[in-house]
Amino acid sequence: QVQVVESGGGLVQAGGSLRLSCAVSGSSFGLNALGWWRQAPGKQREQVAHLFSDGRTTYTDSVKGRFTISRESAWNTVSLQMNSLRLEDTAVYYCRAIVALKGAYWGQGTQVTVSQ
Repeated sequence: QVQVVESGGGLVQAGGSLRLSCAVSGSSFGLNALGWWRQAPGKQREQVAHLFSDGRTTYTDSVKGRFTISRESAWNTVSLQMNSLRLEDTAVYYCRAIVALKGAYWGQGTQVTVSQ
């Protein structure tokens, strides 16, 4: 059993910053990648950023230069530093873990709201 738990969402003014964290526990041996997705009201879930076990990172164009995904003290914990937040960044942010031979596991999500 693999558990994925996000934390760190909240309300912030446009231009501000937030830091999200994602911790993976349980039978996560073979963790290949951790990533952040988001879903705004009325929209499909979209990829935001990914960190792979070989250190590669990917970002969707709209967050490049503003968001940074990085590993914390342990490989099974990652953070998403979000700077220069915009109104359109408002969404529920989900963490997804990819575990070899097991598949994808999602967290429950954390709300990020950016206000004017």
